Amino acid sequence: MKFRRKSDATEPAGADEASKETPEAAPEGPFDAADLPEVPEGLQRIDLGSLLVVAPEGLELRLQVDEATEQIQAVLLAGADGALELRAFAAPRGGDLWGDVRPQIAADMVQRGGTATEQEGRYGTELLCELTRTMPDGRTGKQLSRIVGVNGNRWMLRATLIGAPARGTDIAEPWLSALSQVGVERGQGAMPVGEALDLVMPEGARRVGPAVPPGTKDARGRTTEDPHFGHDHD
Repeated sequence: MKFRRKSDATEPAGADEASKETPEAAPEGPFDAADLPEVPEGLQRIDLGSLLVVAPEGLELRLQVDEATEQIQAVLLAGADGALELRAFAAPRGGDLWGDVRPQIAADMVQRGGTATEQEGRYGTELLCELTRTMPDGRTGKQLSRIVGVNGNRWMLRATLIGAPARGTDIAEPWLSALSQVGVERGQGAMPVGEALDLVMPEGARRVGPAVPPGTKDARGRTTEDPHFGHDHD
């Protein structure tokens, strides 16, 4: 049996044409791995275990690796004037891990002599942080970072914009666009809340120099000063 619409008189003239001409907006992530959309044309999604990342043109995928243990600590998308650091953590079902750890990250930043200010962004409440760092040559400088937290399905993704992208201008757009394409693979096993999800080295990775100043962070944003080396992916 076929069904016909009642009368074209009930719809504005040209409605069909208008609907055909206006494509549906692409969904915006980060996504649970089970809900990932198709990769944008011309790009490649790289499987890093708990994170599936699309590196847009102009940004280089790097991995922060602990030199002592050889374990991957974070994923970086690095550009000429900054970087985006990605880390995923186990979270309770239906919980708000980002809301729980955000005050702890801010307090730790203040304890280290920096500042942390809450502001609203694309993904809700985020932190704008500033910390004075001593460079290897003895000079001091301000390190600006913008920390974004996204609660997912039993996971939390923490994304840190470092350098120029942290200033909140249009320069951050390529990094935020890359963030919107990230997929998180939580896995089914039980894990302590706040534990980092495992990352794996992709095929074709090669050792290079550091992408950003040293210092890894746990779910609360606490930093160690152990040196790191990066890997990029062709």
